[in-house]
Amino acid sequence: MPFLAFAGIFLVYPTVLVLIGAFQDTNGTFTLDNLTNLFKGVYFDAFVRSIELSALTAVIGAIFGALLTWAIAVGNPDGMLRRIVVAGSGVLAQFGGVPLAFAFLATVGFEGLVTKFLRDNVGIDLFAGSAWLFELPGLTLVYTFFQIPLMVIVFLPALDGLRPQWREANASLGGTSWTYWRHVGGPILTPPFLGALLLLFANAFSAYATAAALVSQGSPIVPLQIRGFLTGEVVLGQENLGKALGLGMVIVVSIAMGVNVLLQKRVAKWVR
Repeated sequence: MPFLAFAGIFLVYPTVLVLIGAFQDTNGTFTLDNLTNLFKGVYFDAFVRSIELSALTAVIGAIFGALLTWAIAVGNPDGMLRRIVVAGSGVLAQFGGVPLAFAFLATVGFEGLVTKFLRDNVGIDLFAGSAWLFELPGLTLVYTFFQIPLMVIVFLPALDGLRPQWREANASLGGTSWTYWRHVGGPILTPPFLGALLLLFANAFSAYATAAALVSQGSPIVPLQIRGFLTGEVVLGQENLGKALGLGMVIVVSIAMGVNVLLQKRVAKWVR
């Protein structure tokens, strides 16, 4: 009951306020203008950039995270390397927000340690072309930092679920490694891999604090657009547009997580 009360106050109640406010104007009258504005101008562009950023970091994180997960899954299950990687992934997957932004600023910022070393000793200026760290390329690099360890945490149980008996049965029937991955390992791992990919997409799409700490000028993605409305930087008569943006994010994340649930149900049937 305490948990349900906590979730109701800090999750359900705000969601209901966003849902109601998205369909109201400043006078509380029902309107669809807030939602139609999502498909226009800077707001639509922000959704496109957010989806592109989330999809790109999800793919990068899923590929490199899966390779790292495979490297530790085929090793000693009780080995030191596995324990270090799993423990480190648990920490780094939650290392976001302002601390992560500061870490990158101190490392590859305008006066970061690596930036100054390359400029003074190698003659390479990381910011010769543009201030990429504070734009979408920089967000892609920073988001990937916590996407890869999250993939390790999510995908490792699927790899551990591959039973040695399946490979032995394939070999006893004259199958090759290609046969095993084509007809056994691949079909079993595909749903959890896609599910993890969707989870990474939702994780990046909803991230706010890291982007807010890095990007101080402009609002290239949806969470930063919503920040503008919450801090009072609104156009008169469009106060509820921020709630419409929030509703749009809820819909996108709900679709991604809904597909993830369907994929997980398929995995459960395979590994019973």
